[in-house]
Amino acid sequence: MQDFGDPTGWSSLLLGLAALAAGAGALRQPGAWQTMIGEVEGSPTLQFVCGMMELVVGSLVYLANPWVPADLPTCLLKTLGGLMLVEALAILFACDLYTQMWLRSLGNFHRGWAGITTALGLALTILGMVRLE
Repeated sequence: MQDFGDPTGWSSLLLGLAALAAGAGALRQPGAWQTMIGEVEGSPTLQFVCGMMELVVGSLVYLANPWVPADLPTCLLKTLGGLMLVEALAILFACDLYTQMWLRSLGNFHRGWAGITTALGLALTILGMVRLE
């Protein structure tokens, strides 16, 4: 059987690159996330697709990373995957309430969330690169 390396490294690298790109894009184009979340809020189809996509990605991250207390990154990635699952279920169950919370938060703190996302993406990317080296 072929060994594809460290699942925690790959999970971290891929999630990190996605978060880094999304955060940098939001910093480059203020208001884009508000528009995107507003569009999701107005479309039951987009709500379902977004919820299911996050459910799939969160499940993959959660299942690929074992809980090894001696290995902090695996525990962090498993926790992140679990949080993604919870968010996906919130989107599928009560997207109208959930998106309203985010729209209020983004209105007051857009650059902050974009900066946090960019920083988290950079940290996950570096972690993934170090683990895969």
